[in-house]
Amino acid sequence: MSIICGLPLLECVYCLACARWAWKRCLHTAGHDSETWGHASAVEFEPVPRLCRYILAVYEDDLRQPLWEPSGGYGINPDGLILKKTYLDTKGQAPPYVLYLDHDHADIVLAFRGLNLAKESDYAVLLDNKLGQRKFDGGYVHNGLLKAAGWVLNAEHEVLKDLGEKYPNYTLTFTGHSLGSGVAALLTMVAVQNRDKLGNIDRRRIRCYAIAPARCMSLNLAVRYADVINSIVLQDDFLPRTATPLEDIFKSLFCLPCILCLRCMRDTCIPEEKMIKDPRRLYAPGRLYHIVERKPFRLGRFPPVVKTAVPVDGRFEHIVLSCNATSDHAIIWIEREAQRALDLMLEKDHVMEIPAKQKMERQETLVKEHTEEYRAALQRAVTLAVPHAFSPSPYGTFDEEGQGEHSPGSSGESSFGSSRKPQSKENWDELIERLFDKDESGHIVLKKSSRDD
Repeated sequence: MSIICGLPLLECVYCLACARWAWKRCLHTAGHDSETWGHASAVEFEPVPRLCRYILAVYEDDLRQPLWEPSGGYGINPDGLILKKTYLDTKGQAPPYVLYLDHDHADIVLAFRGLNLAKESDYAVLLDNKLGQRKFDGGYVHNGLLKAAGWVLNAEHEVLKDLGEKYPNYTLTFTGHSLGSGVAALLTMVAVQNRDKLGNIDRRRIRCYAIAPARCMSLNLAVRYADVINSIVLQDDFLPRTATPLEDIFKSLFCLPCILCLRCMRDTCIPEEKMIKDPRRLYAPGRLYHIVERKPFRLGRFPPVVKTAVPVDGRFEHIVLSCNATSDHAIIWIEREAQRALDLMLEKDHVMEIPAKQKMERQETLVKEHTEEYRAALQRAVTLAVPHAFSPSPYGTFDEEGQGEHSPGSSGESSFGSSRKPQSKENWDELIERLFDKDESGHIVLKKSSRDD
């Protein structure tokens, strides 16, 4: 009898718990993710809308006669297009991409398109992964995306090497959207670890902009490569926030709201400390830029604001229950809002009429701030006991001249930073041998997936 009398009390407690969960989830907005981050400057954010247009250009069959050109154009000189690879050229091993020599911005750009819902080969890349399947540089990465990145670098490293040597003052930029962002991010990691294949290019010349990124690498790698990889997220975008494996997301594509809601409920019940200490859990890569343009309980779009940081905890861990979760993933919207945000930054700088000398000093200050923030993130990862995280060492994209040449990455060691147990980087030939086989005609083909021990 006493047990029966206690049932209504248990039901009340359960209902209150559910109501509290629903209240917290409904009140959680995208602005909460980056409310403590600093504001991005026009100098560091300038490449983003331009690279978004380059990604859009990959969708065109002929850039001299574009069909889907945005207002203002793609900003690409067709004469600077070095190569363009389609699905026929890649044979489904990687998404289509273009290699563009951007003389106006002293940049060598390799841009990948996003997921094509009509192509089985794109799904094959996404589905080629299991939790904890692929290890790389002391962490875990998405197996299919790493294979695609390895295939691209193996196919194009000679061209990239020649361009890098011909234009020694140009940066080498990898960029992509959605599926392509994951390929670009992992391609950056592979390139940094095998710079000898690119003519021993300086690490500081390599950079990546992952637009609407997939969660493709473990937390220790996401923080460690924040000096070369940048991720751009528009407001409520679902992909960087859901830790659901990509293969599960796209298997359930037509019931995406259902799986996002279920995942949201599950992650709410898991403490963040437990998430951080899972070495196989994948995250959005590198430094994060968050474009915020909507406010809670208000209609319409506001002037976009861009926040940036290298977070360790609170790294887009909660899905936002929003009707814009999928539309904010579209590259067209990201390009438009990124350009609006950049225009506002430039307008503010113009109104302030900052002298050229002060602008240069501000850029130097920004470099130092990024360096300090990057090292602080590495140290915080150690403090929070992130698996395979190590204390920072003096190297990276934002370091002073000369330090990068004597870094562990340049001397053939893994880019762990100062580790307790030195590890040598994986040889390029060993990586290719692990990922690929040769068919009877001598062509390189992807090896069937096998679990790494």
